[in-house]
Amino acid sequence: MTTIPFTKEQKEIISEIPSVGDDSAVYFYTSDSKSDAVLVSILEKLSSMSDPVLAKWLNITPRTFRNYKTNPDLVLREITREHIILIISLYKHGVEVFGDVQNFESWLSKKNRLLDQKAPLEFLKTGSGIKFIDNRLTAIEFGENV
Repeated sequence: MTTIPFTKEQKEIISEIPSVGDDSAVYFYTSDSKSDAVLVSILEKLSSMSDPVLAKWLNITPRTFRNYKTNPDLVLREITREHIILIISLYKHGVEVFGDVQNFESWLSKKNRLLDQKAPLEFLKTGSGIKFIDNRLTAIEFGENV
């Protein structure tokens, strides 16, 4: 993530985002978060995925996602805020495992026989799917072929 030009505020927020598997920390971070527009901007900067892909992950329309990106006074539904936080956390873990965003997104985009011939990105529409993919990243860290 160091090659992405984040602002000081964005870097601080990224460092504070808890890991996907820490349910209570994610819950309290989501509840206490007051920076919805910044979270959306981090997600957009962090991922090279298109607006339609990011919107699909968030279960919203691409137009709604584009509106989120341009609204500095944005107030998200708590479930959407949590979903963004989980995706950012997953990206943090993915970059740790794969070394950079490009390699992580390459893995995310490839169909995987161990995932029933689905690409890992197909699981990111739900919190449990994000947790499942995060668990696969942990398995890779420990040498499992995922």
